Parts: sequence; C-alpha cells; structure tokens
Amino acid sequence: MAHGVGMTRDQLWRMFQIVDADRSGSIDADELGRALKNGSWTPFNPETVRLMIGMFDKDGNGTITFDEFGSLWKYVTEWQNTFHSYDTDRSGSIDKGELQTALTSFGYRLSPSFYEVLIRKFDRRGAGSVTFDDFIQCCVVVQMLTSAFKSCDMNRSGWITIGYEQFLSLIFSQRL
Repeated sequence: MAHGVGMTRDQLWRMFQIVDADRSGSIDADELGRALKNGSWTPFNPETVRLMIGMFDKDGNGTITFDEFGSLWKYVTEWQNTFHSYDTDRSGSIDKGELQTALTSFGYRLSPSFYEVLIRKFDRRGAGSVTFDDFIQCCVVVQMLTSAFKSCDMNRSGWITIGYEQFLSLIFSQRL
C-alpha cells in the first residue's frame, strides 16, 4: 500500500474516515470533492475530481477504497510539490510561461500558441492562468491524449494518418 507522502498508515486512515462522510467504507467523487481544496481554499474542479477517481478506482465502481485513497493522496501530494515548483511567481496559479516550462520539462515540445489553447481550455476563472486542480487536469489530459496519439504513431514520427471515426474513437476511448 502506498501511504500518503509524510503520513503514517494510521494518519491516512483517520483522513480517509473524515473524507468518507457517509461511512460506506469507500469515497465517491462528491466526498472527495468536498475534501480537496485549492491553495485558495476554493473547491476542486469536479472534472478533475472525477478524473482522479477514475484513475485510482481499480474495480470501476465509481468509488475508491482505503488503499486506493492512499495512492490518490500520494499522487495529489506529489502534484502539489510539482505545482509549487513551477509556480515561480508564487501567485498560486500557473500562467502560460510557467505551464510551458512545466510541460517542456516533462518532455513535451509544443508551440507557444498551443499553450494559449491549454490556458483557455483549463482556466475556469478567466484569469489567464490555471489553479492547482486545473493544472493536474491539464497535465493528465495532455499525457493521456499523447499516449493515445503514440498508439497510432507506429514509427514515432510525430505524425499519424487516421480517419474521422478513428480519431473520434481514439479520443472517446480515453477516460477523460
């Protein structure tokens, strides 16, 4: 079992019990959403919460168990550290330049105009930057779509030729 970063199993269990508001023994997206907060104490984007539940819900029932919660907690903590390392102006959000630095360090080589597209897509506040939860969602979606693209890019040229329906299947088969 992967424990949350810096937490003992007992501490993680207490945290799990607090988040499991209905005492069902598992956590759904609503419970997790109420528990997770951005650095500004605003609620997490429900889409990001749903995406994370989907990533850690091993049996596909829409909830996470204690062990899955431990993995998710570690994941969120690691993303928090990553977010803070790229939020160089300490504004509590990631602007276009910081996003470009982050994604470039993750190995992505994208055009400046594409970073504008990403900011427009994931900036729910209209502030020209993304908050912590939206940063997670942005990075995970880029990674998932990149993996889907690579599955069709057999010679790793960065180019694929696919029909419209294959494109739609490629996108809609992702757990976005």
